[in-house]
Amino acid sequence: MTRLAKPLVLIVVGMLIAMPLIAATYEAMVVTSTPGFCGYCHEIKPAVDAWRASAHVNNQRGLVANCMDCHLPPPENTINFFAMKTYHGLKDVTFHVLDGAEGYDKEEARQGMYKSLDNETCLRCHENILFMPKSRGAMLAHRSVVNPRPGAQPHKCIDCHYDLVHTPKQMVEYAQLRTLPYQAKGLRTLPTAGGGL
Repeated sequence: MTRLAKPLVLIVVGMLIAMPLIAATYEAMVVTSTPGFCGYCHEIKPAVDAWRASAHVNNQRGLVANCMDCHLPPPENTINFFAMKTYHGLKDVTFHVLDGAEGYDKEEARQGMYKSLDNETCLRCHENILFMPKSRGAMLAHRSVVNPRPGAQPHKCIDCHYDLVHTPKQMVEYAQLRTLPYQAKGLRTLPTAGGGL
């Protein structure tokens, strides 16, 4: 009995120490994963305000795509999710401390996001984009992106939907008040890695 007592005590003590740490870590992840928390940062607040006025918040389905849905890997990819969340958090704090709000280049951040955003991220929420009987043009455009012809230039969803979320708007785009649903402005050419168009 004495031989088992020491390991049991160590296990209980370990659990008593680990449980609060795990709970605190989980709570920190929940609190720091909200748009409200992202908006605390002076540099990010305009992007959060534009998101609130966008179709990613106000849409006919009543769905809301939060910051994490587009800017981080899916939570089910736990290790990658936590690694990228930690990386982005540390990066933002570091740039804020070193460069201040004046050093934040919104357009550079936007272009960086456009480059890193892949179609799989969009398709996690927009699953049924190939069935749009009332909008044949959009359906064909989606088909050319999701199932491109052999040899065709690949495109990203963001190539056409670049103005969907973080574009300053004069008013909130309430789906109930819109006479027409959101429509992409059309294909545009993104800057290449060398900086040209």
